[in-house]
Order: sequence, then C-alpha cells, then structure tokens
Amino acid sequence: MTDFPLPPNATIGIVGGGQLGRMSAMAAARLGYRCHIYTPEPDAPASQVAFRTTLADYDDTAALARFADSVDVITFEFENVSFEGLSLLAEHRPVLPGPEILRISQDRVAEKRFLNSACIRTTPWAQVETLADLRSAMSHLGLPAVLKTTRLGYDGKGQALIRAPSEAELAYSLLHPKPLILEAFVDFSAECSTIVARGKDGRAVAFDTVENRHRNHILDLTLAPAPFAAEIRAEAQSMALRIAEHIDLVGLLAVEFFVDANGAVLANEIAPRPHNSGHWTIDACPVSQFEMQIRAVAGLFLPPAIRHSDAVMKNLVGPDEIVLWPQIVATPGLIPHHYGKIHARPGRKLGHVNVLFPYGSLPGQFGIAAALGVLAPSTI
Repeated sequence: MTDFPLPPNATIGIVGGGQLGRMSAMAAARLGYRCHIYTPEPDAPASQVAFRTTLADYDDTAALARFADSVDVITFEFENVSFEGLSLLAEHRPVLPGPEILRISQDRVAEKRFLNSACIRTTPWAQVETLADLRSAMSHLGLPAVLKTTRLGYDGKGQALIRAPSEAELAYSLLHPKPLILEAFVDFSAECSTIVARGKDGRAVAFDTVENRHRNHILDLTLAPAPFAAEIRAEAQSMALRIAEHIDLVGLLAVEFFVDANGAVLANEIAPRPHNSGHWTIDACPVSQFEMQIRAVAGLFLPPAIRHSDAVMKNLVGPDEIVLWPQIVATPGLIPHHYGKIHARPGRKLGHVNVLFPYGSLPGQFGIAAALGVLAPSTI
C-alpha cells in the first residue's frame, strides 16, 4: 500500500527511457525522490540520470512485476507503451495517470470520441475500416482531408493528405496499421498547446497557452506565451482544464489545439505526460512541467503554474543542428539542454535550447532570430 504524499527518498517508477523521463528524473531528484526507469533501450537518456534501470521489453510480465514491486508509484513518459503492461503494473502499485487515460490517448478514434463526449470541439472526423468507408467519409467530410492511422503516429508519421478522390486508394494502401481515421482539413492559422497538472485532491493548474511552429512535421519552435488574443489563450486553458477534470487526471496532460482562420479553438490531440511544447517551463517558470508531474504523482501540493519570463524553445534535431553544440554553449542567452543520445539520426530530437525575455516582451520574428543566433538560419 502506497501512502501519499510520498516521503523523501521514495522511489518513482518511470516507464520509458527517453528525454522526457530524463528531465522528469532530474526534477524528482530536486524534490528528494529516486527514479527507477523501465526501458528496453540500453544507455537510455533517462537511465543516465536515474537511481536504477530495468532493461526489459514492455511486454515482459515477469520484469514488469519485479519493477512494480521495487517502486512506490509509477508514471510514464510516452504514449506508445503497452496498455496491458500498465494495467499489470496497476495491480501492484498506483499508476498515474491511470492506464485508461493512456488507452484513450493511444487511439485517435477513442480520443475524438472522448473529447466530443466532454463537449470539446474537434475537427469533423470519421472512422475508416475499409476503402468503402474512406470513400463514404470523403463524401461526408469533403476534401481536402487528412487520413491518419489511429495508433502509433507522431511527428507527421502515419498520415496522408488527400486532395482529390483519385488519391484515396493509394493513401489507404500505404497507411498501416489499420483501422484509420479521416479528419476534415482545418484551415488553421496557428497551432498551440496547453499543459495541465492535476493532483489527487482535484486541484488543477494550467500553464500559459503557447504557439507551436513545426518544420518537416517536427516541432521547431515554441513561443510562450502564444502571441494570440488573450481570449484565445484563455479558451485553450479552459478547455484543457475541462478535459483534465472529465478524464479524472492525476498527473500531467498536454492538449494540442488548432486555431482556425476565424479564431475558433479546436482540440487535436491529448498526451498524458510531459510534452515537447512544455520544455520552456524548465527555465521560464518557478515550477516546470516536469516538477508538476512529479508533484502530482507524489501527492504533493501543486503551486500556481506561473511564468516569470517570456520564452522561446528551439528543438535541436539531428544531425544538422546538434553539430552546432559547441557554438550553442558558447552563445550568451542560449540555455542549452542536451539529452545524452549517442546516435544523431535524421529527424531525432537530441536536445533543445531556451531563450528568456522579460515578462511581457516576447519579440517578433526578427527579435527571435537575433536571440537564437547561430540557430536562426535553420528556423527563420
């Protein structure tokens, strides 16, 4: 039986060994906790800073049981872990957020159904199990539309834009695994996100809504706060808080939104874990998204999710940007974060930098470019 709040030197189990687990473990250490990482990846980023690591596959039931028995509470750092594995862990120790929340976030159809049941606006959508379903959905939703795998897609993978009926059969044949989902194309003016933390006592706090700018379908820049009308930022925060309450969250939840050409805010995806678009909080907030996650799963008080500075976060994507590391660490004003990954594969997130600005003075495009220095040519 786990007692909350967790005392110092308790052990938090983190399923997944990537950079999100790494930064969570670093936040946990500041609060006096140890972290035990469960990952199949040798020398994973999180393992490099953790108290202990179990190297095993996510479906290794014996290893999962041993892992659970060695920790006080369990959380996870990315969605593509096994729902069945988390359910097994939950038989031994509290898993926060709960496995059911993970199940919803892992499947785009379940996710859309959940959001709509919570009266949260999304783009119109239809489930696609056959080519006939796709043709019917195109007729109903219109074109262009985006065909996506319901599971395992990220950073632009597992999706195809269909502009004409003649493209349907090829798109359907190329996308795996099935079933699929067709979403009406959103003529959006911007993408944004809000991160919410919610504790066991139901207290919830929301970080500022931020704008996310992508390059090659991978997040490139996050601007905090989003340079939108205050009403749009507040609506995204309100929607994210409603989602967290409706799903009975204990932990952290990121909600990604589209802002369409008319200023309407549409929920796109949820992620019950720390999020790339929240990395700015490490340096611009008294309590980062990672500390909020640890506080929530440990049963600690959640302070206000405020910022003391405006910020820009720039991802370092391999291999072209990480080779600039010597110049990055030598540039005043760039706050570097390296993930400790050995292989700099194309498209892999290898680190990020944060740049801070006085509260309320986030600059425009040229000011951001000037602040990024050596990294500006890859962004602007």
